[in-house]
Amino acid sequence: MADLGRAKHFYQDTLGMKAADENPQEVGFESGDARFSMYVTPTAGQAAHTLATWRVDDLDAEMSELRGHGVVFEEYDQPEFKTVDGVADSGDGMRAAWFKDSEGNILCVHEDKRTA
Repeated sequence: MADLGRAKHFYQDTLGMKAADENPQEVGFESGDARFSMYVTPTAGQAAHTLATWRVDDLDAEMSELRGHGVVFEEYDQPEFKTVDGVADSGDGMRAAWFKDSEGNILCVHEDKRTA
């Protein structure tokens, strides 16, 4: 990350994640059963692909909550999928929405209502 303080604020205050440990160069977060870290690097860039995704039970409710915290969902119009109001719907119970973090990285929330 180019700006660790800004990123920490976004993940903690906007996404509601818990900072588990940190030092001046790195911060670790807990998200459900997973942990991930971000760190300061002089080669920080932006992922042009989905960097992380979280499965949620209710995509509409999650998007509403995130929008309430200022998150703006991306719109895509590509041959393989198109979003409508930020949501790509596969038609078989899989729905997803993408947004960018404070550093421009692409993140995703999705729900999977497909039956086995």
